[in-house]
Amino acid sequence: QVQLVESGGGLVQAGGSLRLSCTASGRLSSVNDMDWYRQAPGKQRELVATITRGGSTNYADSVKGRFTIARDNAKNTVYLQMSSLEPEDTAVYYCNARIVKAGTIFAYDYWGQGTQVTVSS
Repeated sequence: QVQLVESGGGLVQAGGSLRLSCTASGRLSSVNDMDWYRQAPGKQRELVATITRGGSTNYADSVKGRFTIARDNAKNTVYLQMSSLEPEDTAVYYCNARIVKAGTIFAYDYWGQGTQVTVSS
């Protein structure tokens, strides 16, 4: 069984910072691209940032210069450092990873349970 567990959400004032973490566990062969998505009330889920196994990154325009995605391959963990937070960043943040399970050759998408980030004005 493969599992993604997120942590680090919470309530913060505008202009503040938070760091989210997401760790993949289980019988893993490899963890490929890892992403952070978010979904605000009444809105569609949107891609926030992505990082390849080699460390290449991409960001949504709305978070460029404020958020940083990083990963530790030895720990199968991805991080999202969020700075200069705005009320518009309020959402449930989800981790997504493309994982090859041990004993298999195909990669599938797995999702975390989500962590709430609330930014007060």
